[in-house]
Amino acid sequence: MNNRWRLLAIWLLPVGLALFLGWQVVNNGGPGRVVNAPSLAARNSAVARMTYGRFLDYVDAGRVTAVDIYDGGRSAVVEAQDPDLENRVQRLRVDLPGLAPELISRLKDKNISFDVHPPRSTPPLLGLLGNLLFPLLLIGSLIFLARRSSNMPGGPGQAMQFGKTKARFAMEAETGVKFDDVAGVEEAKEDLQEVVTFLKQPERFTAVGATIPRGVLLVGPPGTGKTLLAKAIAGEAGVPFFSLSGSEFVEMFVGVGASRVRDLFKRAKENAPCLIFIDEIDAVGRQRGAGIGGGNDEREQTLNQLLTEMDGFEGNNGIIIIAATNRPDVLDSALMRPGRFDRQVSVDAPDIKGRLSILKVHSRNKKLAEDVSLEMIARRTPGFTGADLANLLNEAAILTARRRKEATGLAEIDDAVDRVIAGMEGTPLTDGRSKRLIAYHEVGHALVGTLVKQHDPVQKVTLIPRGQAQGLTWFSPDEEQMLVSRAQLRARIMGALGGRAAEAIVFGHGEVTTGAAGDIQQVAGMARQMVTRFGMSELGPLSLEAGNQEVFLGRDLMTRSEVSDSITNRIDGQVRLIVDSCYRETVALLEGQRPCMDCLVELLIEQESLDGDRFREVVQNFTPVPEKERYSPLMPASS
Repeated sequence: MNNRWRLLAIWLLPVGLALFLGWQVVNNGGPGRVVNAPSLAARNSAVARMTYGRFLDYVDAGRVTAVDIYDGGRSAVVEAQDPDLENRVQRLRVDLPGLAPELISRLKDKNISFDVHPPRSTPPLLGLLGNLLFPLLLIGSLIFLARRSSNMPGGPGQAMQFGKTKARFAMEAETGVKFDDVAGVEEAKEDLQEVVTFLKQPERFTAVGATIPRGVLLVGPPGTGKTLLAKAIAGEAGVPFFSLSGSEFVEMFVGVGASRVRDLFKRAKENAPCLIFIDEIDAVGRQRGAGIGGGNDEREQTLNQLLTEMDGFEGNNGIIIIAATNRPDVLDSALMRPGRFDRQVSVDAPDIKGRLSILKVHSRNKKLAEDVSLEMIARRTPGFTGADLANLLNEAAILTARRRKEATGLAEIDDAVDRVIAGMEGTPLTDGRSKRLIAYHEVGHALVGTLVKQHDPVQKVTLIPRGQAQGLTWFSPDEEQMLVSRAQLRARIMGALGGRAAEAIVFGHGEVTTGAAGDIQQVAGMARQMVTRFGMSELGPLSLEAGNQEVFLGRDLMTRSEVSDSITNRIDGQVRLIVDSCYRETVALLEGQRPCMDCLVELLIEQESLDGDRFREVVQNFTPVPEKERYSPLMPASS
């Protein structure tokens, strides 16, 4: 409050001075000239004005009785008899051309009483202040603005703060997150628990000659809980904690990033032992010299300073750095070496046990119906990260509130899974040729997936649009499957081609649509990987891909290709051979099941959605369904 009154006084001082001097200017004709009080009253009492020529006529006619001259002969107040008002005396103001001797002589000749009022000069100090009016007003306004903006982040008052770190600092970080609140990443929690133990009880490690890693790099896809783990470490450790993003180091000004790194580590050493968390470190830690023409740029200078501070001549004893990224492939090798980031902790998508534990954490404040099983939800969501599962339960809760239910049931969970994976539900199609064509397309996918033994079982077929897709077929992949066989890859290619094959069989090759565009892209990708990466073609077990898929401009611009032109042609031939053979098998399979396909289409058009059990039940009435392992997890396969 005192600062506000002080700033207000600083701003009002020049304003008040300006008002005072302005008043003097208005009433005295200009700065530096102030008349005496009687003259001022006399002049203000004269309201009417008279021209100089008429004034001379009145003088010659003897109608002027008295004249008071002001402002060095520039104006006068005249007492004159006005013939239009029965010779009544009036006080009139006259603007004179100057105090001329002829006027004085004429007044003396006519015996007119006159008086000359000399101006009284202002004191020198007041005149100086009048001349400094505008500079004082300008300086006062600038001081007020500077003081006001000094408390604003990034304001003009902080123009000299560019080189200071922007890290958020807390002596004891109250993040509200503990290790008990983080689930599904047990291995990562064990590695990070050692960091917390070292900060709390360092003698347990130093007694046996062990040293804690100086840096821990959290690596994993987005949404797996890297930042959440950092919050848990801060909440558990109870030591000073610095947190910032990698992008906060780099500015457009040269040297700012390196200066911020120095300032960060200077503050960290003053508060050691402490933790520094750098989120998205790939923004500043990318490989050096990756662009055309070298790279002595601001980002590289920032990285050089970071490397020096982490493990340079002085070292950083007592400072533990935790960084997170989902792009470890682009980080500089000097940043990844032992002594800087000694330990890399993988934070991958959780398995079924991890998903179950994550669901238990996020369902604490959710009202679930009695028939809802968290284990069932965990089995239906393979590949979901912690963020995906949190979003899933939140979407289910929103649907529950929208439907005015008191607890989330299986219907809300099912709809939430569909919405998270495929998008918002659209308006159902009206019965017509387009709906029938989409039905044949989706039944073609599902029927091939059901009849091919190596394919994953069908989970759901629907004609309800979601996102960009007008229809969807869901398959349930093997939860624990880490390796994929050649037969399984061919089965997936056949399943993806089932929609196009069904269109061609029913409507003819001239009526196939663009609905299979996404399927064809998937087919091409899988077939090319079979040839170039997995060695599942006639070319033999050879890796025929380009070595490094760098994301930097100019890294491999002049690198010699590892594959000759003849091998490239043979690769294209093998990809086409795989796709053609799979398409022929798919067409033959569906042509032999035309009655079954027509029955499924009519049923799908009528009900708009079929689950996997109902779909297999109908197929079983026409042809035996091959035995295959069946799983609960849900995954979209095509659209």
